[in-house]
Amino acid sequence: MRYLHTMLRVSNLDESLSFFCGIMGMQEVKRMESEQGRFTLVFLAASDDANEAKEMKMPAPTLELTYNWDPEEYTGGRNFGHVAFEVDDIYSTCQKIADSGITINRPPRDGYMAFLRTPDNVSIELLQKGEAQSPQEPWASAENVGVW
Repeated sequence: MRYLHTMLRVSNLDESLSFFCGIMGMQEVKRMESEQGRFTLVFLAASDDANEAKEMKMPAPTLELTYNWDPEEYTGGRNFGHVAFEVDDIYSTCQKIADSGITINRPPRDGYMAFLRTPDNVSIELLQKGEAQSPQEPWASAENVGVW
């Protein structure tokens, strides 16, 4: 068995691509539009996954963003659970995200785990690659904000 993708419905494709590609550093690897079905699918891969997949000549696990052309209100993003990403440096990743104006809902106080939310309120978990880093300020004393 091989993991293929996780699908998220998004209400604003441009805003979501700005978040996932511009802020999170993911790469668009495939796009499909269905005039008849009135939707766009955009498949994104984390940069490390995309690079390893190219070397191994196999598809990378992806995040599928589904944009339905007819407006819908999506609620209960928390009911989805979360999407998790492994990062090389939890502190610098969280700082970059925070500097972009995104709230870190659960700061990486432990040097290992943090949570934030997408523009559609879906929870994203960031996990430090390898061992946890030593606690560092300002993260070590940062409080939780909202829910994740």
